[in-house]
Amino acid sequence: MLGYICKYAPIEVFLSMGTEMKRIEPSVTNFTQADMKMHPNICSFAKGVLEDVLANDYEGVILTTCCDSIRRLYDVLKAELPDKFIYILDTPRITKEAGITLYENRIRKMIQAYETFSGKTFQEEALGELLKQHKEAQSIQLKPGKKNIGIAGARANEAILHILNEKGANVAFDLTCTGLMRKYILEPGQILTGYTRGLLSQFPCMRMEAAAGRDELISRYAQSADGIIYHTVQFCDNYSYEYAWLKNVLNRPMLQLETDYTKQSYGQVLTRIEAFLESLTPTGPSKSPKRKDITETMYVMGIDSGSTSTNAVIMNENREIVASAVVRTGAKSGESAQKILNEILQKAGCSREDISWIVSTGYGRVSIPFADENVTEISCHGRGAHYFNPKVRTILDIGGQDSKAIRLNEAGEVADFVMNDKCAAGTGRFLEMIARTLEIDVDELGPIALKSTEDIEITSMCSVFAESEVISLIANNKEKSDIANGVCHAIANKSYSLLKRVGMEEEFMMTGGVAKNPGVVRAVEEKIQSRLYICPEPEIVGAAGAALYALDQILR
Repeated sequence: MLGYICKYAPIEVFLSMGTEMKRIEPSVTNFTQADMKMHPNICSFAKGVLEDVLANDYEGVILTTCCDSIRRLYDVLKAELPDKFIYILDTPRITKEAGITLYENRIRKMIQAYETFSGKTFQEEALGELLKQHKEAQSIQLKPGKKNIGIAGARANEAILHILNEKGANVAFDLTCTGLMRKYILEPGQILTGYTRGLLSQFPCMRMEAAAGRDELISRYAQSADGIIYHTVQFCDNYSYEYAWLKNVLNRPMLQLETDYTKQSYGQVLTRIEAFLESLTPTGPSKSPKRKDITETMYVMGIDSGSTSTNAVIMNENREIVASAVVRTGAKSGESAQKILNEILQKAGCSREDISWIVSTGYGRVSIPFADENVTEISCHGRGAHYFNPKVRTILDIGGQDSKAIRLNEAGEVADFVMNDKCAAGTGRFLEMIARTLEIDVDELGPIALKSTEDIEITSMCSVFAESEVISLIANNKEKSDIANGVCHAIANKSYSLLKRVGMEEEFMMTGGVAKNPGVVRAVEEKIQSRLYICPEPEIVGAAGAALYALDQILR
């Protein structure tokens, strides 16, 4: 079995020789081998491929010269697997006739090398027979009644396609490295030439001469889709630049999705895609509960299962909050949810049977067995923020494990959002760690920051490095209030970059537990040069939004 990664790889050549081919889709838990054998800033996809190849029994791997990371991957594989068929095809930048001739000659040299390695023989006639069975993939495939989503950017991994399929969305087109749209023109005696022409006629890779037309092609395709997911890979800046340009010219909802090809990133990918799909359907979820007679008092419940706190709201048919509760999230989110259910029912003076519909949200939303459905925290925070203050257009939500910036339209619907996760920097966990280092309670961190008399800059936002920096400041006899103030401003700087990415529009609101920290609130307000609206209990905003979604289901 030979592995390959690129749509320009001539996989049909090997298939015609009876060789099994497998597209390498890395899904690893760590980069242990890659971190030892490659530079730390090598693209995470290249690292994932290395981990995958070293862990599986491939006969060899076919690579192409798409970027420097893949060239380095080739060097490492050749050194680590000298007995395997490790081959890199120098793919030409030009796609005209000269490029076709050049690439055909290079493919023939590769075939000779594989014949020597495997003892198999290549026959153009066999390739021609195989290609006769090939059906050209349609470039745009729309399905009525479904959300038609286009994918562009770097290669779309299986997780993205799986989630879209699970959520009932249709992939209208795939313009990434995994989107195959080959067209073969086969002539007697020129089978390999026609095949090569088909390889190079696909949607152009970023490095191709024809890449200058990518933007126009993507714009043309985008008009047919309800939304566009633009995928980027960590440490691959080319696609990030293209996304920034396209975002300003495409008149379609867009989601930038950056992944690192680890299994741990699935939860983040899921939340982003779900929130994006929800934003395309402003009316909310589609699952229908049994309608309750609304002539009597009716209650719904929203529950927000976060990493540090679990929050709940019970609301009546008049959109009035009857009761709310906040508890610390324990080791198991399901147990914390059951605890808050018992507490809030007691506060509201009702029973479980009185609750007509329950919507869960937050990172633990799928782990709440008594919830009737779940909605992402992006949608719920947007809905909740609009409920507490309809004038709000930009939301900063700093939670326990991630930060989000959300932009709303006039109707309170999510117009755009960005998230910072897989890093504790600038989150509630970050503040807890700093508080422990300063030997104070996390609730004291904000108030003492307001007493600061010296400006101290925390230069690193990495939680580990920032803690070391704080320890050094303590050793230099710096005041706790000054250190706390420096930490608050570091979080404000991090938050400002998120807000700038989503688009800053008055008025601003801050939600989440960190909104209770007056030091952070002041620092953010100074940075954005505007006031932040903080509701009386900022931790229940997401739960209130979930309750509103539940109410929609009953009253619609």
